[in-house]
Amino acid sequence: MKLNELQTAEGSRSVRNRVGRGESSGNGKTAGRGQKGQKARSKVRMGFEGGQMPLFRRKPKRGFTNINRKDYAVVNLDALNKFDNGTEVTPALLVESGIVKNELSGIKILANGQLEKSLTVKANKFSASAVSAIEAAGGKTEVI
Repeated sequence: MKLNELQTAEGSRSVRNRVGRGESSGNGKTAGRGQKGQKARSKVRMGFEGGQMPLFRRKPKRGFTNINRKDYAVVNLDALNKFDNGTEVTPALLVESGIVKNELSGIKILANGQLEKSLTVKANKFSASAVSAIEAAGGKTEVI
């Protein structure tokens, strides 16, 4: 096969129908929209239901978005077993090792799983049970 022999797949290219380009085209004058009326005009706005109260206005408003919300990247204790004894676990180390993909507003340590290593863990937040589990394993916690 050579570059000059390349062809598109059969039926992959269709010519768009250019409406309103003269009677001989088959779609001249009214351009396939029929005679007069709302649908023959240029536009009907999105969500318009012919004057009936639109669905988005019939339904009640629900909830709100808190602009001050902070999302934390969650790390469970069993993920920290990956590190050696005495390691200082920081957010940068967690991102580097692939445990956390995106730091978001910070890192929160949760007490899901067992911790078998003695580590110094630095994070933005800890659950109370995570602090007690880390200290029970002989480690330390530090809030950044």
